[in-house]
Amino acid sequence: MSPLCRFALVLTSCVEPLLAVAADGPQKTNILFITADDLNYDSPGAFGGKIPGLTPNIDRLAAEGKRFMRTHVAVAVCQPSRQAMMTGCFPQTNGATGFYPVKPDVATLQEQLKAAGYHLGILGKVRHLQPAEKFPWDYQRDMPVLGAGRDPALYGRATREFLEQARASGKPFFLMANSEDPHRPFAGSEGEAEQLGRRAGNILRGGTDEEVAKNPNAPVLEMEYPVPGRVFRPDESPVPGFLPDLPDVRTELAQYYSSVYRCDQTIGEVLRALEDSGLADSTLVVFLSDNGISMPFAKSNCYLASTLAPSIVRWPGRVAGNTMDSENFISGTDFMPTLMEAAGLSLPAGMDGRSFLPLLTGGTQDGRDHVFTCYYENSLKKEYPMRCLQTARFGYIFNGWADGQTSYRVEPMMGLTFKAMKVAAEKDPAIARRVELLLHRVPEEFFDLQNDPHGLHNLIDDPRYQREIRRYRAELLGWMQRTKDPLASTFATRISSDVVAPNVR
Repeated sequence: MSPLCRFALVLTSCVEPLLAVAADGPQKTNILFITADDLNYDSPGAFGGKIPGLTPNIDRLAAEGKRFMRTHVAVAVCQPSRQAMMTGCFPQTNGATGFYPVKPDVATLQEQLKAAGYHLGILGKVRHLQPAEKFPWDYQRDMPVLGAGRDPALYGRATREFLEQARASGKPFFLMANSEDPHRPFAGSEGEAEQLGRRAGNILRGGTDEEVAKNPNAPVLEMEYPVPGRVFRPDESPVPGFLPDLPDVRTELAQYYSSVYRCDQTIGEVLRALEDSGLADSTLVVFLSDNGISMPFAKSNCYLASTLAPSIVRWPGRVAGNTMDSENFISGTDFMPTLMEAAGLSLPAGMDGRSFLPLLTGGTQDGRDHVFTCYYENSLKKEYPMRCLQTARFGYIFNGWADGQTSYRVEPMMGLTFKAMKVAAEKDPAIARRVELLLHRVPEEFFDLQNDPHGLHNLIDDPRYQREIRRYRAELLGWMQRTKDPLASTFATRISSDVVAPNVR
């Protein structure tokens, strides 16, 4: 068979049914979409993790599917990242620039699947997809009834319950299973105990706003964080290159890795429930993290460790197992169009992302040699606008908030690590410079990611790179203008006399 015929056959099979769910109805692709919360790109073993046995279930999934080594979420903070995935749009397009609902006229994946006859479910992070009417779940369980969103057994039980409902409905299903791990508070940390103390007595059984409204006198559910199945020591906890190796940094990283292990166990229980249901062979499984680790210079930024996410697609009979794509850049906005095309559905207008289905089925795609990312504001609505363009070689960041006086403050700075950095900065000039950079930043940053993936050496003033920098500025401005980014005019004014024709290839 010729390559063209094989490609045509693959496209046809994507539209054709995978599972007969009703004798007289159409067949559709089942979809299981699994997310981790703040899992760093290189923590899982399958993505270069250095701790043996840390993520056996993620690693097993990788062996059965295809790993994408250059997947970048659109924005490195929870709700905006997830809403970009589920709308195929950057925040400036869907309106969810922070912890806000998406615009009424923006299509969501859930609306489209619902109209196509899907049974929809979500486990955890329910409030991170808003407004509720645009995410019409048939089944939802939020963190209070899932062991603070971190209990593997409860996730497995809920997955089984959902799959039984889906089978009874006679419909194909979409299940979004969201682990709250390894989000702060990390396992065994003081923050974990403090958060339990604040929440005790005001978490109601059921967990959703709608259920609480219907039954305001429901009994109190005291939420507990389950103990991880494995607890790590500081001396066995590798330190990412963008952080200093300090005792308290290692202590907090040990808590993070314990949370990663518990996250992996949750993922394992969800996958086990799918396998036990007999539907695994007819289900497309996606796994990825919503952003990088909640540490300084990662989450809530635009660095490589901020947006680069471990991602896997397993699709029996369609995607070859134990394969890896280390060349093509995937955006968080590309998941909605890809899943819709895989399900044989027409794509709504207005999405920023595009389907990477050809890459799943052994084909190629042009225009995947770069990715754009952004950041707007933290959960307290404090704005720190950042925009970024990354290629395999370089990363360019525009920090629109950096004026030398505005001070940066976000969740990843709330734990032991940043406190330790500030103490160490009193005697260590190198750490002092890192602390100052984190707090006040500079307007522009440019990194050689091949030789400096941790972003330790800003080359923005290096004469050797000025032509490349001008090209990256121009390319970034073009994207901002195309997406009607509110920061575009500010950026254009800054670089108006210092660009060349866009060409970052």
